[in-house]
Amino acid sequence: IARGALAFAHRLGGASGERTLILAGQAIRSVALGVVVTAIVQSTLAGIALWVCGVPHAGLLGALAFVLGIAQIGPAPILLSAIGWLYWTGSTGWAITLLIVAVPIAALDNVLRPILIRRGVQLPMLLIIGGVIGGLVSFGVVGLFVGPVVLAATYTLAKDWVAREPRDTVAT
Repeated sequence: IARGALAFAHRLGGASGERTLILAGQAIRSVALGVVVTAIVQSTLAGIALWVCGVPHAGLLGALAFVLGIAQIGPAPILLSAIGWLYWTGSTGWAITLLIVAVPIAALDNVLRPILIRRGVQLPMLLIIGGVIGGLVSFGVVGLFVGPVVLAATYTLAKDWVAREPRDTVAT
């Protein structure tokens, strides 16, 4: 399938079409890796923090944090609910501990995801972040993958078009 898609892209746009298709594939792979690995790291840290603080069913809550991480919501709702439960049950010390630990866990996706996405595709970081955020706002979870691909393809085609030598179309 990959060879067929590359042949089709070459037929449509030559070498530029092939580069655009390869870059689109790399963008999809990078975004998927960034989203999934970030969700795994955040949910694992959240599950450990919940377990250490004595919150019941920490494993199940960690798994739910993973699902929320994939959906780009993050573990914050789980952690905030657990902090509220700890306060309510009178475990103020553990609630404060979990609150202190929850802030960096919830903010981790702002650092880790762009780094992981950037490693897989050679595009400007602002373009990747703009594609992820714009795609998410425009198309929901599917837009996480559509946005960066559209921007990567547009960026590659525009860069090739600008770099191409202008043809002399005036006949003398």
